[in-house]
Amino acid sequence: MLLERTGLDRRGFLVAGAAAMTAAATGASGAAKPFFAGKGLPIGIQLYTLGPDAARDLDGTLAAVAAAGYKTVELAGFYGKTPAQFRAALDKVGLKATSVHVQSRAMGPDGGLDGDLGKLADSVLAVGATQAVMPSPRIPERLGLRPASGEDIAGWLRRVLTAMNADDWKENARFLNEKAAVLKKAGIRLGYHNHNFEFAPQGSTTGIEILIKETDPALVTFEADVGWIAAAGVDPAAFIRKHKGRVTMMHVKDLKASTKPNFELRMDPTEIGSGEIDWKTLLPAAYAAGVRHFYVEQEAPFERPRIKAAKISYDFLAKV
Repeated sequence: MLLERTGLDRRGFLVAGAAAMTAAATGASGAAKPFFAGKGLPIGIQLYTLGPDAARDLDGTLAAVAAAGYKTVELAGFYGKTPAQFRAALDKVGLKATSVHVQSRAMGPDGGLDGDLGKLADSVLAVGATQAVMPSPRIPERLGLRPASGEDIAGWLRRVLTAMNADDWKENARFLNEKAAVLKKAGIRLGYHNHNFEFAPQGSTTGIEILIKETDPALVTFEADVGWIAAAGVDPAAFIRKHKGRVTMMHVKDLKASTKPNFELRMDPTEIGSGEIDWKTLLPAAYAAGVRHFYVEQEAPFERPRIKAAKISYDFLAKV
């Protein structure tokens, strides 16, 4: 910190300094700034949280998100809009898209990482973002790319994702490196978003450790979903500290104490601040390790309307 000229004489300077030190020692200087205001960071939201609402009424949903206080959003798709239309809807309410989730395989008109990367890059940039995130692994074809007869989507996902082996995770790392190298030339950084199944043991390691070890730090970043990390029975702060510099984005997600550690896409979700995660410890630890983008995300089921849940989470984070 630089000292500025104040016009105080020597005695005045010493008295003022002594008063400042006394205030600091006694806490009389007032409470510290809230985390996000103190770091000058916006509180963002992953629109997956509001998925059904956004699908029905995108303009109304975005207006409600902005009214709740959010400044940035991460897209989970374009909800049938063109990137230009989506950007216009964001601009209308003063929101900024900074990241877009992109599936490894094309699912409908939004495309995927296995398609035309030039077109994909144009879409991401057109909506205003410079980051793309693969939200889940590329499932090996041998495990089946769709539910079997009589199997629902949740059951299929649990079956195939828990069946992935170390070689599958290495292949995902190779895929990420390959796609990230192309997207980087277009000005987009590619990341990977975890759930809890990546933390299942793979011999002496785990899927997430393989991804981090096998991907190029100059190309691939990570978005830590701290709710899913906690659901795996892992301390999110310790995980992010361990991988300082590799994790630059975070899904801010909370879970109830009733959640039992597992690797099977199970958690009991709740609003931020209503669960078990120690945000006063985790947020500074994440920042110190290099996280600069924070997006609230909540899983279903919801105990109240989704936008009300999002508002509760925002209000807590704005003060923590």
